[in-house]
Amino acid sequence: MSGNLVQYVVVRKDLVKALKWPTGALIAQGCHACTAVMHLFYQDANTQQYLADLDRMHKVVLEAPDEESLRKLANKLSEENIDHKLWIEQPEDIPTCVAAKPYKKEDVQQYFKDFKLFR
Repeated sequence: MSGNLVQYVVVRKDLVKALKWPTGALIAQGCHACTAVMHLFYQDANTQQYLADLDRMHKVVLEAPDEESLRKLANKLSEENIDHKLWIEQPEDIPTCVAAKPYKKEDVQQYFKDFKLFR
């Protein structure tokens, strides 16, 4: 059961507000990042447990105000050995989203506490 696992996804809010990206394009960025991180860490025990109960997956989608805050998050996750994927949209070469692999909430929530729910 994936009941105690959560996947954090952080998407840049400024892409919609300042850069006027369509909502669908922004949603696609989150989808890309989630798919990529699941592929990269497919053999991981948490990932396998999360995928074993598809109807009960739990994601928390948060907003990063800008590219700098998203990059800082990705750097911090790397420093702390938290498995994740920083999605960089091509060919524009724009960082758009960070998705962590599934973790127990209490193990990773501290890294995401400064981000608000995406609205």
